[in-house]
Amino acid sequence: MVDTSAESGPGEFAPNEAVALVVDPELGAALVGERGRTVHLDTAAVIDEIHRIERTVAPRWVWWSDETPRRLAIAGVRPMRCWDLDAVHRLIHGGWRAGPSWTWAATHGLDTESVPVVVPDDLFSSMAGAEHNDPDQPVRADGHLDPAWLDGGWRGSASRMAADALLALDVHRLQRDQLEELDGHPAAATTARSESAAALLAVELGHDGLPIDRDEAERIIAGFIGRRPRDTAEERRLAAERDDVVLSHLPADLRGGVDLRNPASVKSLLRRAGIEVDDTRAWRLEQLRHDHPVVDALLAWRKAERIATTFGYRWLDEHVGDDGRLRGSWTSSDGAAGRMTATAGLHNLPIDLRPAVAAAPGHRFVRADLGQIEPRILAAVSGDAALAQATSEADMYAPVAQRLGVTREVAKVAVLGAMYGQTTGHGAAALLGLEAAYPVAMRY
Repeated sequence: MVDTSAESGPGEFAPNEAVALVVDPELGAALVGERGRTVHLDTAAVIDEIHRIERTVAPRWVWWSDETPRRLAIAGVRPMRCWDLDAVHRLIHGGWRAGPSWTWAATHGLDTESVPVVVPDDLFSSMAGAEHNDPDQPVRADGHLDPAWLDGGWRGSASRMAADALLALDVHRLQRDQLEELDGHPAAATTARSESAAALLAVELGHDGLPIDRDEAERIIAGFIGRRPRDTAEERRLAAERDDVVLSHLPADLRGGVDLRNPASVKSLLRRAGIEVDDTRAWRLEQLRHDHPVVDALLAWRKAERIATTFGYRWLDEHVGDDGRLRGSWTSSDGAAGRMTATAGLHNLPIDLRPAVAAAPGHRFVRADLGQIEPRILAAVSGDAALAQATSEADMYAPVAQRLGVTREVAKVAVLGAMYGQTTGHGAAALLGLEAAYPVAMRY
């Protein structure tokens, strides 16, 4: 049922109109367009009506957070356009902290450090009852959103849901104004829409999962760590057997007290084999692979250990559903890395396990790789002409390596290391060369 009797304006929503959407699994949904039209949907009408609106006008849905598209994804609804208030808040103000209370405060110029929170009922809160806000008024006297409203008060009725949608539209308007005020960023609004789309994509990726051939995955895992253990005791015994393969390359009197899971103990192991190293990073050991058979065995052990502890049978059982889909939560722009990340191994699945990723019948995988995207962005935003010239090559690390007089791999590590603040380790020696060859980018 669609109720447009009380607050609705004339006509349908306009194409690409901003329409705030608030959804509650029990009460239905409230839709409020920026032209003033309000629509209430009961639970039975939500899916069909949103599908219809999508087909006819494809508005730009406005919502507070990814919780709304997550509910839509469960219902099988895939919006085409959106404006995610959380995602845009992070774009404008930086950091990772978001949510209706902080987003509202930031857009209204309020102190985000004094955002009110829900306090449990006790004697003192009861004594302060006179200061409680009207439950139908979501905005407090100090301008902040009432935490009780955010804690579920907006669900009280259809009119409250519509009021919550109006609040979202208000934040949407203010965010657009703030984006227009960003000097020197003419594409700020476009970037906001892109960030919103990425947040929506993250929700859909998490809902859909990645198709996995479970039998192939089990075969690959078994190739590294053996058959599936029957119990914890057998799991420990198989782990000890893998350790023994490495230790067998040393004389019996030199094997005692070695813990392959402890870097300091591994350095001691290598020292007993006559190999001195500053650290036990994989790239360093790769260079010593042919110096002693224990190094090759150690590298193979590490690969198996990672499978056993992070991507083994337990990982398979926990994250791959009965429908053969690997699921984890995706983050559109991680606060630390500044890029898309995911849990459950989706972000860093070992290359050895990737053959288990198999397209479902009637589908195929398409690779779309933004190759070397970080240094290419650096060249563009810094305005370094020399580095920009390198980006004209399909493999931009090749001309950088030639200019620095190092191998391509060293050039890659040096460039990425410089961008992420690395000052020591592999490629650090090339940093001085980078500063001389690309001073504008390095200063940036």
